[in-house]
Amino acid sequence: MVYTGTHDNAPSREWYEELPDDQRANLWRYLNSPPADGQSVAWRLLRLAWSSMAALAIVPLQDLLNLGAEARMNIPGRAEGNWAWRCTEDLLSGPYLQSLLDLTINSNRRSTQPPNQSFVELKS
Repeated sequence: MVYTGTHDNAPSREWYEELPDDQRANLWRYLNSPPADGQSVAWRLLRLAWSSMAALAIVPLQDLLNLGAEARMNIPGRAEGNWAWRCTEDLLSGPYLQSLLDLTINSNRRSTQPPNQSFVELKS
């Protein structure tokens, strides 16, 4: 399994924006990509995850939507102010979902199996 983050760490864009310059340079070298801004880093990492050989690739919704510090879910050890971010319906109607579908198809991660029957029953 490969993933870009969890509910306990910063979204990828926030993480990148807080990196020192030398660590940013290391990231771009690892990605074999010319340096870019924080606006593109989450999707660069998402594409890397989707292109891996791992059976599962998981990305937090905040990375899919290219959100930063404003969408942080949880800071471990902090008792107050966690779990306040909410995804709104308008966020789910943007171009990111089509981009994810395109990436999923192009990276051969689209399942050819029918949906799990128990999942279909839960949705009914």
